[in-house]
Amino acid sequence: MRSRRVLITGLSTYWGGRLARALEADPQVEAIVGVDNEEPGVELERTEYVKVGNQHGLLRRVVEAAEIDTVVDTRLVVDSAVTAPRLAHENNVIGTMNILAACGEGGPVKKFVFKSSTHFYGANQDDPAFFDETMGRPHPPRTAIERDILEAEASVAEFADRNPEVAVSVLRFANVLGPDVDTSHIDFLGLPMVPMILGFDPRYQFVHEDDVVHALEHVTQNDLPGVFNVAADGVLALSEVASLLGKRYAPILPPWGTGLAATAVRRLGVKIPAEMLAQLRFGRGVDNRRLKAAGFEYGYTSREAVVALGEHMRLHPLLRGDPEPYRYEREVEEFLRWSPNVRNARPRAQVGASPGLSAPPVDHYDDLTAEEIISLLSSLERTDLEALRDYEAAHGGRHDVIGAIESLLARSATAG
Repeated sequence: MRSRRVLITGLSTYWGGRLARALEADPQVEAIVGVDNEEPGVELERTEYVKVGNQHGLLRRVVEAAEIDTVVDTRLVVDSAVTAPRLAHENNVIGTMNILAACGEGGPVKKFVFKSSTHFYGANQDDPAFFDETMGRPHPPRTAIERDILEAEASVAEFADRNPEVAVSVLRFANVLGPDVDTSHIDFLGLPMVPMILGFDPRYQFVHEDDVVHALEHVTQNDLPGVFNVAADGVLALSEVASLLGKRYAPILPPWGTGLAATAVRRLGVKIPAEMLAQLRFGRGVDNRRLKAAGFEYGYTSREAVVALGEHMRLHPLLRGDPEPYRYEREVEEFLRWSPNVRNARPRAQVGASPGLSAPPVDHYDDLTAEEIISLLSSLERTDLEALRDYEAAHGGRHDVIGAIESLLARSATAG
């Protein structure tokens, strides 16, 4: 089943926002709804944001009202450095259970996609060379994040058993690298020297941030139930990773009492989460053939992902400054989302076809003040400005708005 009406949980997260933007470019996706208790951090054209947390009753109402056929859950916290253990547990375990409760029991949802992590497998001395999707975790979880992931996936598996009519997909992502995503591993590799545990040179496998988004999009757009590892081809020793980044590696962490040493290093501002320590000792590799057999193509190998990160690390300090962060403004978003110049908006033949048009050419136009409208006029094309001028002249007749539109039209004619 190809998804037509998609609900994305965790819209304010990096992955939720990027997936929404990717799906907006797919004309076969009719509607995209994003839910979160925080506002989105990226500008979106046709994604509807609803401020809802993990309350299953409210989520259920959103799912039914929007006739959602596909839910993509991107909220899972897999890095203990970003939040407190209690909050991570509420998000990962309780939140997942509530979202699943909103999707089941004969509702419109026919597909559920869950973003998980290869932390599911852990990292131990006697691990196989590569974990495939049929393998369980050989040892009990040692960290809070790993326990959360196992509990969340157990809830998803139980949901799949209870709702066989729903295609449930679980994607277990390896360590992510990229220029825009922020993870503890990227911060760790960004140090002047890469710390290592004395006597260990672990195997690492990565996935580029673009491939994360493409994998989520691929599973959303295709009917692929089951569990899939998402990791690029190739594994690298940590010493190789450091060399590719142009850094030296320093075996300064002791093989015994590593946790205490990591705590001391954290006081210096170096983030080494508990779930990273086992990887720094034993590493991990996963089999990625199943998703490739389902038609997915990676854009980067593990080596290429590291090289791309190294190029970004070298160039980023040379940039003059960071762009101003995006801030969500509901009125602005509503105006831009439904303006005639936005992709996937209404056909231009319906926009201001004549001065006597009885409906506003832009939804919610009449609710905006003159100052709000004037501040947004520069984002519109000439034909859109003409449509707004005709509508304003026939209805509101505000001289300052009409004057601002006429001024922009005159400037565009001069420039032309």
